Formats: sequence, C-alpha cells, structure tokens
Amino acid sequence: MVGYANLWPVDAKTKIKVIEDADATGEVAKVYDEWRAHSGRQQMPGILKCFSHRPDFLREVMSFSNTVHFSEGHLTRRTKEAIASWVSWLNRCPY
Repeated sequence: MVGYANLWPVDAKTKIKVIEDADATGEVAKVYDEWRAHSGRQQMPGILKCFSHRPDFLREVMSFSNTVHFSEGHLTRRTKEAIASWVSWLNRCPY
C-alpha cells in the first residue's frame, strides 16, 4: 500500500500572493485582529490569507465559515472539526 506522504509533495509556498500577519496594515490588519479575537489563535490561517487583498470579502468568508463550520446542525461541531482535521491531514495542511 502506498503511503499518503508519497502522493502529495509538500510545498510551503503559495501561488497566491497573500498579506502575511506581520505585513498587514489598515483594514486587513483590522480584519486579522477581529479573527484573532474571535478564534483565540495568534496566526491567521493561510486559507483565509488568500482573501487578504479583499478584506471586505474576507469578512464575508469568515462569517460564512463560522456559520457553516462552527455551529450545531445535522453534524455536531465536534464531528465537523474531526472531518476538517482529517481532510487537512490528507492535504498536508496544518489545521
């Protein structure tokens, strides 16, 4: 059986130019700070940084994500977190 590690090479570089936490200013910095305050985490995830050049849209993505991923529904939040962790592992993406 082939291990998952052999299927996807890990490359830390993104093809999308993102605004890193340390480089964020103005509205982008404000949105990043809002996310940190809400999540309790210190570093903005790369998946959200993909929208850093459109802070208005980034806010919408964050709102949608909070509603879909982090609320109770057909699946509990615990189940959703487990699925997200598994998919992140498959994609070699830190979660």
